[in-house]
Amino acid sequence: MQALLDAIARMEPSTDAQRIFHGRGGLHPGCEHLALDIFPPVLVLTSFAPLDADALAAIGDALGRRWGEIAAGQPLNWVYQLRQSAAPAETRLMAGEVPDPHVVTEAGTRYRVHVLRGQNHGLFLDMAEGRRWVGAHVAAHPEHRHGLKVLNLFAYTCAFSVVALQAGARQVVNMDMAQGALATGQQNHRLNELSGASFLAHDIFSSWGKITRGGPYHLIVVDPPSYQKGSFVATKDYARLMRRLPDLLRPGGHVLLCLNAPEMGTSFLREHMREHAPELEFVERVANPGAFADIDPERSLKVLAYRAPASTA
Repeated sequence: MQALLDAIARMEPSTDAQRIFHGRGGLHPGCEHLALDIFPPVLVLTSFAPLDADALAAIGDALGRRWGEIAAGQPLNWVYQLRQSAAPAETRLMAGEVPDPHVVTEAGTRYRVHVLRGQNHGLFLDMAEGRRWVGAHVAAHPEHRHGLKVLNLFAYTCAFSVVALQAGARQVVNMDMAQGALATGQQNHRLNELSGASFLAHDIFSSWGKITRGGPYHLIVVDPPSYQKGSFVATKDYARLMRRLPDLLRPGGHVLLCLNAPEMGTSFLREHMREHAPELEFVERVANPGAFADIDPERSLKVLAYRAPASTA
């Protein structure tokens, strides 16, 4: 656990939500089960193996000492979450309190989060560079006189939609089966005073007619769960989705494919794209935030950009 304690001792003040310690990347032997995030003003420690009372006390003491140095006079707020396979997450408030509503920022954009409820907190911190890429991509294409039209599949709380609209997109269609997540997405748009988004609580695979009628799109973002029974299983469902992409894109349009499954590398996406959407050209792999460095990049989050052929007319 020493690597985590050392990271806490080096922790700097932060106004943005971000990862502080990423044991999951395998670069800190013995700490592979640990992650520490800050969703200001709350620190969230996640463990994928149980921690005993002595370990939690040592972490709490380290957090208290460092917080007193970098945020003198401010109370320490921290949450512990235990995640184990085949069991619900156990979440405990260890000190202080969590704001309600809890709003955090990333690169000046505001998002609602909920660190005491469920395994997902409303904003995936490892996707920060993906959001930056979307914002930069939209802003870099002002030649589209009426603005870009974006399709955001598996939208969750619609962070991609928020950054796309901020960058000048004309319209974003957000689709996700989870009505509650989309409701948070609507709040995120209101927090940032944005309009131009629609929110569709539908099963994507039974809604192709609606999706197609809304297109074609300049940009499609695909950020599914890797395995969620009844919603999406990457090994069988990604191919079904890829086959649809060429018909949904405008000439020269782009798609951002995301996959967060350690057991599947970039070759999974690239080989499937060559088979099921060969007309789309690979552009780049978007780098992950430095805080999420991994001993094996193929195990970490994969975010790949593809481009449709330009019109020959």
